[in-house]
Amino acid sequence: MRDDAGSVLDPAAKALLKVDPNTLSFVALLIAILSGIVLYFSYWSWEILLPLASVLVIVSGFFDAVDGRVARLAGKTSRRGDFLDHVLDRYADVVMVGAVAVSSWCNPYIGILALLGVLLTSYMGTQAQAVGAGRLYSGLLGRADRVVLMFVVPLVQWAFMFFGSGWIDFGPFSLSVFELMMLWFGIVGNVTAVQRAVEVWKKIK
Repeated sequence: MRDDAGSVLDPAAKALLKVDPNTLSFVALLIAILSGIVLYFSYWSWEILLPLASVLVIVSGFFDAVDGRVARLAGKTSRRGDFLDHVLDRYADVVMVGAVAVSSWCNPYIGILALLGVLLTSYMGTQAQAVGAGRLYSGLLGRADRVVLMFVVPLVQWAFMFFGSGWIDFGPFSLSVFELMMLWFGIVGNVTAVQRAVEVWKKIK
């Protein structure tokens, strides 16, 4: 729904035309770092910190989505800006997903799998661009999907803490809502990476 988001993002981008797009990219990263910190500590004060984490994630995602549109509308697009945006996005991904991976919400092995899925998905997208096949956003799990899940899941986990133990039983196993999200990132993220790799392979010779 990237194209459909323009009706929401374009008015915001027009209001921010005087702001340097790279500044917006750094703002997105700083808020992502703050959201990672809140996510890590949210286990011990979940009533307040889980909803706060959701707000921070979506605000970071907003600035990340609007920086490119500001650059295009202001005529400030550049290869350096595109490169910086990709670099900062990867740091934001690692900080937010990594914070959950090492938190008390998540088994660290599940966390490692999630980080692999996230990084490989993004790598395949940018590598496609590097070999001349164009930037790829296809597949089951893109960055926008991850941002939406990182926004929704803390709220779902918050609700589960209010109305239950916070963990879901699957026979002999118990998983938090965060762990289910991280398994999705790990499994579906790697499937997406393979999807993109196959698509790139067909485009290049």
